[in-house]
Amino acid sequence: MEKTMIQPLIAVLISSLIAIRSYRKKSLDLSGAISGFIVMTIHIAVGYRYGAMLLAFFFSSSKLTKVGEEKKRRVDADFKEGGQRNWIQVLSNSAIATILVVIIWKEAEWQDKCLDSKDSVLVTSLIGGVIGHYCCCNGDTWSSELGILSDAQPRLITNFKPVRKGTNGAVTKTGLLAAAAAGSIIGMIFVIFGFFTAKCSKDAALKQLLVIPLSCLAGLCGSVIDSLLGATVQFSGFCTVRNKVVGKPGPTVKKISGLNYLDNNAVNFVSILLTTLLTSIICIFIF
Repeated sequence: MEKTMIQPLIAVLISSLIAIRSYRKKSLDLSGAISGFIVMTIHIAVGYRYGAMLLAFFFSSSKLTKVGEEKKRRVDADFKEGGQRNWIQVLSNSAIATILVVIIWKEAEWQDKCLDSKDSVLVTSLIGGVIGHYCCCNGDTWSSELGILSDAQPRLITNFKPVRKGTNGAVTKTGLLAAAAAGSIIGMIFVIFGFFTAKCSKDAALKQLLVIPLSCLAGLCGSVIDSLLGATVQFSGFCTVRNKVVGKPGPTVKKISGLNYLDNNAVNFVSILLTTLLTSIICIFIF
């Protein structure tokens, strides 16, 4: 059987197993499992590297969400057992990359390409965008899930004033370091898988190593953008009844920061979009 038949079949098999397992483990609800299956199938069918980056983000975020659940339950007003995600959360963290990999498939015709502007500026920018996308997703998730467990006092990124844990736009050193590490992981996966799946010149192959430090910066940048948006256009307030930080105004809620323009999913989407664009442009000049 040709690659055009084998790889999609492998993609369906892997995606089915992961979607079913994630639903049973309560990492995804039914809508999240169905949308996740579609997204995973597309990524893996187009290229194993894209599937690997997506799965690295998904598995690490799912695992970290369950770390320190008791502590997070006391702080997070929207806490869900197992961090269960629905289709909106799945697509807000994967829709842009899914569109990009489909365009890559059309342009590259099933070939796994290196980042090389001499070969194709368009494909290089698209691949760079996918890398930036998952660096941002992973960076923001690691930052949030590990930062909230830190004993350090969180500070609002816009004025560095101390705020309560769970406040949108609050950062800690632990969270920022986690974001950089999360981005690096995505870059390493891209490079390692590329050694086995991508065909490119010797010079271009060596240059792919620059993806790792670039991914580190993309993870950090994505987290910072997310925090800036969270502190300015996403509402945070302290509910005196629930004794928690909440994301919507109310009669028992004292405002901490931000305007009530975007919710968490919208903030994630915008920060991912901006990081994707920035990384895409930078890759054209570097590679």
